[in-house]
Amino acid sequence: MSSNPMLELRGISKRYGAVQALREVSVQIQQGQIHALVGENGAGKSTLGKVISGIVRPDKGQHLVDGEAVHYTSPRDALADGITTITQEIALTSKQTVLQNVLLGQERTQFGVLNRRAMLEKFAEVRDLTGFDLAPHVKVNTLRLADQKKVEVMQAIARNARLIIMDEPTAMLADDDTEIFLATVRRLKGMGYTIVYVSHFLEEVLSIADTVTIMRNGEIIRTGSTEQETPATLIEGMLGKSMSEMYPRKQFPADDAPVVLDVQGLSSEIFTDVNLQIKAGEIVGLAGLVGSGRSRLARTLFGAEIITGGTVHVHGEPVTLKTGADAIKAGIHLLPESRKEQGLLLKQTLRHNVTLPHMNMVTAFGGVIRNAQEKTSIEGLIRELNVQPPHLNNSASGLSGGNQQKLLFSKWLYKRPRVFIIDEPTRGVDVGAKQAIYELIVELAAQGMAILMVSSEIEEIMGLAHRVLVMRFGEIVAEERATGADPLNQKAIIQAAFGADETQSVR
Repeated sequence: MSSNPMLELRGISKRYGAVQALREVSVQIQQGQIHALVGENGAGKSTLGKVISGIVRPDKGQHLVDGEAVHYTSPRDALADGITTITQEIALTSKQTVLQNVLLGQERTQFGVLNRRAMLEKFAEVRDLTGFDLAPHVKVNTLRLADQKKVEVMQAIARNARLIIMDEPTAMLADDDTEIFLATVRRLKGMGYTIVYVSHFLEEVLSIADTVTIMRNGEIIRTGSTEQETPATLIEGMLGKSMSEMYPRKQFPADDAPVVLDVQGLSSEIFTDVNLQIKAGEIVGLAGLVGSGRSRLARTLFGAEIITGGTVHVHGEPVTLKTGADAIKAGIHLLPESRKEQGLLLKQTLRHNVTLPHMNMVTAFGGVIRNAQEKTSIEGLIRELNVQPPHLNNSASGLSGGNQQKLLFSKWLYKRPRVFIIDEPTRGVDVGAKQAIYELIVELAAQGMAILMVSSEIEEIMGLAHRVLVMRFGEIVAEERATGADPLNQKAIIQAAFGADETQSVR
């Protein structure tokens, strides 16, 4: 570490009641670097970022900027030193224009009247500096999320920030918008800005950061170059145990377990003659490259895409799957790959999200909701899945990514399915939430549920599945089976996914 870092914290501690959020934390942030903070929810990452930005005052310790001790009492104090924050949630005035947001608090006036020409000149300077091609007169609420994030970056630069804390900045973004935003972050680094990057997306951290600090239970485990880290070493540091220990011990179904889902000759516009069976208590992994047809098959089995041929039986009974309602009636539930776009109504309450697909279970004659019954049932499920905080009338948007995913599981477990199709069960959640979800999936199988799991993470497939079907170009091209003595053959799965002798990741 340099003896002259831009920012340094020495022995910082912060307690909230009985919770020790930070304990003797010491770290240096170097000028012009991207410095990542990783850890489980509750590890202290966000609290540390809030101390740096003046939002939180520590109980003890030293806070130095450019070698000088500072004592911030508000974010305004930090901003005077060129330090500001971009949070997970968009913090813009959505009905105002890009210009008004970028120069919020930095308006140019003449004789008490806004000087639009001067403001446009300042805006042009910031736009030229960043290279963001955003029109000043466009209202923010008409922009895509990635462009709204750009507006936040321009706002920080207009305020003369030189260190920008980014707290889970891509958590709300789709994959393509995430790539746009990461390119923005790299551009900022190239311009000499310093970035403190808080994220639970480990691959993202390793691709973008120079240095990473691992936190656990309010303490720093280690700080070092990202070149020396892998997702596995980061997880081991964050959890205090290896990646392999995240997966529960496999409990194999009995040899004579009944077949719950039987699909024969299933065809649609993208695949033909798909055959598969899943027994009670069996977890079948569906692997393959992006575009192989995994998610389309999952959606077809839920009645969300048109079936052009073949048969589907559940517990030996033929079922017709023209709609999601048909699938739910047959006992087939689908947890979709995107909780934000396909799974949850984020502005609605936890309560409404859970019961939405099951209104017939909570309504009396005339469509009147039986509130007491609904509340009791949901409370038990939320408690079972440990959704935090468990306040039923709170908005789903206020939950962390991991708790939103648990809420999504609650939605599809309110009425226990016979067949549970799970598409990307841990996308966008931290490692602690991942482990809880893995334990839940294994427990559901142990209760006799038939589970079809789609995942882009080969480690997830290997860690949870009893059997793996590999898809390629809309066809199931291979099957791998584990036994108590013989694990799944990862190399064979990858080779089948690529259709050749490859050693690349299925992802």
